Amino acid sequence: MSNAMAQLDTQQKLEILADAAKYDASCASSGTAKRNSRDGKGIGSTEGHGICHAYAPDGRCISLLKILLTNSCIFDCHYCINRKSSNVRRARFTAQEVVNLTLAFYRRNYIEGLFLSSGIIRSSNYTMEQMVEVARSLREDHHFRGYIHLKTIPDADPELVHQAGLYADRVSINVELPTVGGLKRLAPEKDGARIEGAMRDVKASIADTGDARKKYKSAPKFAPAGQSTQMIVGADSATDGDIVTRASNLYDRFGLRRVYYSAFSPIPDASSVLPLQRPPLMREHRLYQSDWLMRFYDFTPAEVVSAADDATGMLPLDIDPKLAWALKFRDRFPVDVNRAPREMLLRVPGLGVKAVNGILTSRRWRKLRLDDIARLTVSVAKLRPFIIAEDWRPVVLADRAEIRPLVAPKRQQLELFAA
Repeated sequence: MSNAMAQLDTQQKLEILADAAKYDASCASSGTAKRNSRDGKGIGSTEGHGICHAYAPDGRCISLLKILLTNSCIFDCHYCINRKSSNVRRARFTAQEVVNLTLAFYRRNYIEGLFLSSGIIRSSNYTMEQMVEVARSLREDHHFRGYIHLKTIPDADPELVHQAGLYADRVSINVELPTVGGLKRLAPEKDGARIEGAMRDVKASIADTGDARKKYKSAPKFAPAGQSTQMIVGADSATDGDIVTRASNLYDRFGLRRVYYSAFSPIPDASSVLPLQRPPLMREHRLYQSDWLMRFYDFTPAEVVSAADDATGMLPLDIDPKLAWALKFRDRFPVDVNRAPREMLLRVPGLGVKAVNGILTSRRWRKLRLDDIARLTVSVAKLRPFIIAEDWRPVVLADRAEIRPLVAPKRQQLELFAA
């Protein structure tokens, strides 16, 4: 540790390393195992109703201490503000300092868990050892029952990554960029095959411990909240179609809980190979919506990609991907809500999973009218051009140009979101 870093107090380190961690988007706590302290043998809980805020599937807001162990790094990835050649103020926590901070923040009811990442110091193995030590000390020395998410290092020894999974609720390994070419160009010291190999090992460990726990209740848990990854959007030439296809492939091959998308942000003293401007934030939002369609609406990757512009491969920014798909395949509509199968109802713009389930249940007892559908949705106006009900049928099969102004969001709202 340099003399300058050694002279920093804890508050100064926290300011630097919490700010440096903001570029990591994969900070969520959904799917974690339930633990509590009612037995009087530990502190912390993953069930409490609660500085980083993540949201569980049931809507609970979960606060996490989100920091880096250090923002020093021996790698020189072009897109990273913490790269070796970057002119930023450096800081480093010891493992014990992170443990003390986590406990102190928890006892003050500021947080319910820890998200820990790091630059690479000395070596991948040394850095991974320090991160594992933080989790081990919290769990074994202090009986911490709160949520822990560790961002693991694919170059580290597989045994260290395995140890991380035994202490953490979730582990994540960033693929960094959507394409192999982009990774080689912007992060030449990182190996795509090694990254995928580490993700494959984590998937195998999750499956093995899951099988063991079916037979033996005393078998250890391994990353009960699964693994996730993150891709940077807009730093290379990858299109939205490339990113959607890559994400689907990662879900299928490695059983990921989440793929996170992080819009590239220009950094000080940026490399000349990087774009001068960040992509629209709306692009990141559209990719999350596309991800949602594949995970919960049974859209195939090909269907999502087909919603993109044929010439550019980019999803439209002014309307969501589901609506873009419906407008592009206008001949498949209108859909009869009293007869259509579930998979087609899920493709109707404005109908969510909950509404579709309500339609399927209600129509077993009577024919549904437009008012019935309105009670199941936020707004029925968006639905009208795409559905048939007992008392409703679109008068004309309007084309894409006629429908788009009726169902697209107001321009002012779109600009506000982008800002």
